[in-house]
Amino acid sequence: MSAWHRCSIRIRLTVVAGAVMALICTVVAVFALVAVREATVEDRTKWLTTHAVEMAKKIRHSGVSPRLLSDGHNEAVQVFDPAGTPAAATPGFSAREPSIANLRPDVDAYTIARLCDLRAFPGQCKIVISYPLHRADGVWSLNMAVADVPWYVGPRLLIPLAAGWLLLVGATTAGTYRTVGKTLEPVRAISGNLAQITASDLGHRVPVPKYQDELRDLAEIANKTLDRAQSAVEQQLRFASDASHDLRSPLAAMRLQIDEALAYPRETDWPRTANALLDSVERLQDLVTDLLQIARLDAGISGRHDPIDLTGLVAAELDRRPRRVTVIRRLTPGMMIKGERIGLARLLNNLLDNAERHADSTIAITLTLKAGTAVLEVCDDGEGVAPDQQEVIFQRFARLEASRSRDAGGTGLGLPIARQIAETHGGTLTIEDSPRGARFVLRLPGHAASPADQAHLPTEV
Repeated sequence: MSAWHRCSIRIRLTVVAGAVMALICTVVAVFALVAVREATVEDRTKWLTTHAVEMAKKIRHSGVSPRLLSDGHNEAVQVFDPAGTPAAATPGFSAREPSIANLRPDVDAYTIARLCDLRAFPGQCKIVISYPLHRADGVWSLNMAVADVPWYVGPRLLIPLAAGWLLLVGATTAGTYRTVGKTLEPVRAISGNLAQITASDLGHRVPVPKYQDELRDLAEIANKTLDRAQSAVEQQLRFASDASHDLRSPLAAMRLQIDEALAYPRETDWPRTANALLDSVERLQDLVTDLLQIARLDAGISGRHDPIDLTGLVAAELDRRPRRVTVIRRLTPGMMIKGERIGLARLLNNLLDNAERHADSTIAITLTLKAGTAVLEVCDDGEGVAPDQQEVIFQRFARLEASRSRDAGGTGLGLPIARQIAETHGGTLTIEDSPRGARFVLRLPGHAASPADQAHLPTEV
């Protein structure tokens, strides 16, 4: 999982946590409101029941009187005689007003209910009780109704509860916003620095947060990527500069020779001038070929990899043309690898040409198989390479003084190309210690030929 992916998950979790916290605050507020309302309804129902019992007791002993029914508690009261005829009611009810609610209690028990849209109270909700009143002449009925508790209970509860809810949700929202803002602050800084980076100015780096988290990992990865990009661009610029310099040299020499020949046409040795120009053209051609090969390798362009008899390929390249020095070969037969024949031939020729250029009298080529690796050693008996220069020679256009004195027309690209071809085949090319001269060692994944292939391979090389 990438650092940015982890960071985005962290931000989403923070937002989700804030939303969950706000939801919890809302649920708690609703739960508290419902609980208080239920408790208030229960208390009001108990009060209505108690009040009905007390009023029934007074009516039983003192009789029915308007003053008794209107005691200032804002309840609606109706009293019906045993025949169901209205006997008394609180002000606002007619003597012939029907019952507040059609409740039919048992003669020994009262009935209580919460009802809405009653005929006497349209659009309202009431808590209604029908209480049986036993007197000497029969069972009277006492009906009482009080206002039901609204959903918000009352302003004294709703206002503090709403204020508390707004405070908690606001604090949660502000905390979430601050947390996400703090999390994204390094991202904004990184984005700002990245926006300043151009192809001609890769020196900027993104700020690294002080805390060890995903954004720090992201910033460090971005800086490492910028380091690689800057290194690649600088390498390309150096390559372009060196290539243009090496291309100008043979062109300048050709131009000088042509100008001199045209200035003195009669004194010019035209065959000699033509040969000199041909040498410059060949050098230019070699350089262009190497540059094209470098471009192909840098672009990752490679031919098809097929099974190749490495022993036969090395022998063929050694026999392709005579060498000016003695060549000693020790090649194990039947060495098989998988690769591109043209590229491997170029690699072998670059190594052999380099060894021949620096050898005094002899070069030795050894090919063996060690633990599933084909090992090719190319040794010469020349001056060798100083330890501090052993990696320099694999840099493009790098040429040591010994190389310049022995071959002024070299391009300085042979060994870098050889190493890059080896790496594209999953191998390595190094220069290692030797008693005398230079010893280049090529290692490639390989194996011995199968019995079927062995029958078609030479027994001695």
